[in-house]
Amino acid sequence: MESETKSEIINATNRVLCEHGYAGLTMQKIADESAMTTAAIHYHFDTKEELLNAFLDILIERFKAKISSEATDPRKRLTAFLDGVFTPTTPDSDGFPVAIMELKAQAPFHDLFRERFLDLDEVMREVVADIVADGIDEGHFKQTDPDEVARLVTTTINGAHTRKVALGEPLDETRHVLENTLELHLGWQPGSEVVA
Repeated sequence: MESETKSEIINATNRVLCEHGYAGLTMQKIADESAMTTAAIHYHFDTKEELLNAFLDILIERFKAKISSEATDPRKRLTAFLDGVFTPTTPDSDGFPVAIMELKAQAPFHDLFRERFLDLDEVMREVVADIVADGIDEGHFKQTDPDEVARLVTTTINGAHTRKVALGEPLDETRHVLENTLELHLGWQPGSEVVA
């Protein structure tokens, strides 16, 4: 029951962030959005920062689940990773990108937010670097620096999501550009893996 209540508070926080932005995020608005009292919210989260930290925890866990792949072939893992980051969970209804952009804008002023986004960035970079290193070891990718490719990929992904939220640019346009760039760096084309 407690986890359901926390989940309700987190979901209400997401909706308030999307509708009112970080500046308009108050415990009262979260209470109104969740049909809970501010006292009930404070029972679970002492401060707004603690609540937003829990919100970011959930974001990171959701993201890890989205980019995980049981495939052993590095080419399939790379495709699954790109699918995870470039395919919205529920197109046009998932407000997380807007909420996350709001929190990223606060990272220069809040060490906790900056640390959490560094954690998220590290997760992405490790996954990509591991995929690239495995692909090189198995002879699927050209010799290159896996860490540099990971940095390129994560920077492109961050830019793509910013452009999507701020400018309405479709994610698939950036994905296409990134795949072309990866072809140059890795000698890899999406779908090039042999189906057994």
